[in-house]
Amino acid sequence: MQSYRTGAAMVLAAGLLWSLMGPVIRLVDAANTWQILFYRSLGMIPVLTLFIALRPGRRPGVPLFAFDWTAAAGGLALVAAMAGAIYAIQSTTIANAVFLFSASPFLAAVLGRLILGERVRPATWAAIALALAGVALMVREGLAAGAGWGNLAALLSSLGFAAFTVTLRHGRRDNQMQATLLGAVFAVVVAALVVGVAGSGLAVSLRDALLSAAMGAGLLAAGLILYTLGSRTIPAAETTLLSLVEVLLAPVWAWWLLGEGASVGTFAGGAIVLVAVGFNALSGARAEPA
Repeated sequence: MQSYRTGAAMVLAAGLLWSLMGPVIRLVDAANTWQILFYRSLGMIPVLTLFIALRPGRRPGVPLFAFDWTAAAGGLALVAAMAGAIYAIQSTTIANAVFLFSASPFLAAVLGRLILGERVRPATWAAIALALAGVALMVREGLAAGAGWGNLAALLSSLGFAAFTVTLRHGRRDNQMQATLLGAVFAVVVAALVVGVAGSGLAVSLRDALLSAAMGAGLLAAGLILYTLGSRTIPAAETTLLSLVEVLLAPVWAWWLLGEGASVGTFAGGAIVLVAVGFNALSGARAEPA
C-alpha cells in the first residue's frame, strides 16, 4: 500500500515539473492561449494513454476512457485549470500568476469538506494560513496594475485545479488516470472549437507547435501522473498545498532563465510557502498510522 510519504514525494515532484511551464510558455512566439492548449493537450494524450495501458496492476476490461460523471467533471475542471493558467501567464508576470494559483489549497479544502466530507487537519489549516501569509508578502509588491483579466484567469485556474483534485479523491481508483486523460481530450476539443469560432485557426509555426506539444508530454503529463498517483493517499487540501512548490520555484526560474525580476518580498514570501509545505508534509507523515 502506498504511504503518505510516497504520495507527498510524488506531489512535490509534480510541482517541480509544473514550475517550469511558465518559462516554456514564454518561449512560444505567436500562438494564443487556445492554440497552445490544443497542441499541449495533443502532446499529453499519447503519454497518458501509454501509462494507463501499461501500468502494473491495471485490471483487465477497464477501459482507457471512463465516462462516469466524476471523470467527466474532473476532465472539464482540468480544462478550466489549464486554459486559465496559460492565459494568466501570457497576460501577467509569471510571479503574479503562480502566486494566485496558490488559492487552490483553500478552495480544495472547502470543496473537499463540502463534497467529500473530508476532515481537514488543524495542522493543514495552519499550513494554509502560513502559506497565504507568504503569498500576501510576495504579492504586496508583485501584483501589477492593469493585469485584472490575467489575475482573474489565474483564480479560475485555481478553482479548476481544486475541483479536479476533489474529483480525483471522489472517483474510483481505476478511474483516476482516466479522468486526467479525459481532461486532455476535452481540452483538445474545446480549444479547437474556440479557435474555430474566433477565426484564429490552428495554424501556428512549427516551433510553437513543437514547444507546446513537448510541454504537454514532458512537463504537464508527467506531472499529472505523479500528482494523480500521489493524491491516492493525501486529502485534497493537503495535495494542493504540497504542489505549492510550483509557486516557490516558478518565479526563480523566471528570474534565472528569462531575467524577469523578482523582489526581496517575492523570495521572502516564497521561503514562508516552503516552510508551510514542509510543515504540512512532516505533520502528515507523523500522523500516518504505522
